[in-house]
Amino acid sequence: MIVLFGKPGAGKGTQAPRLAGALGVPALATGDVLRAAVRDGTPLGKAAKAFMDRGDLVPDDVILGVLAETLAAPAFERGAVLDGVVRTIPQAEGLNKALDGLGRSLDAVVFFDIADEELVRRISARTVCNVCQTPYTGRAPGEQCDRQTPSDGGQLVRRTDDEPDAVRTRLAVFREQTAPVLAWYERHGDRVVRVNAIGTVDEVTGRVMAALGR
Repeated sequence: MIVLFGKPGAGKGTQAPRLAGALGVPALATGDVLRAAVRDGTPLGKAAKAFMDRGDLVPDDVILGVLAETLAAPAFERGAVLDGVVRTIPQAEGLNKALDGLGRSLDAVVFFDIADEELVRRISARTVCNVCQTPYTGRAPGEQCDRQTPSDGGQLVRRTDDEPDAVRTRLAVFREQTAPVLAWYERHGDRVVRVNAIGTVDEVTGRVMAALGR
């Protein structure tokens, strides 16, 4: 079982399916788990839906309960690559407890290491189509979406939370609330590997696989 960890925009979402494919295990993200539980109408899924319908954050105990149910399925017997599952120390503690209950263990925490200003540059370079939400990198707001005709009105826009000041605020929240999780894992003897997250997608994938000894 591998946990991907890092700042917003560090590349976890891009790398998760690639690493999962290379390791021969599923990739699993918190949002995917919750949506599946809600869709299937499980008791915990119904509990999660009640919070989501009110616009409230789903509590850790519900998220971890749904995650434990999911990981107990045969598809995850050989492990999984977990993306965005752990953001707080209580979530890290809860995940380890859930894995203990399943007779599993955490093999590694992969930390995607990248400087704040590189992330500001990277994230603020992103735009999306205001019609189909197709993402682009290095394309300016106001340009035409490649998948839409001018008559569709498909122009590229930058999301407000991708503006440079908004990105710096998100990174400050990460340092305050999420970064301590890495120190917690190190104190508790879990294997933490740090990977340089600057480079092409293939380069970063190669570094992760090398760090994992694969």
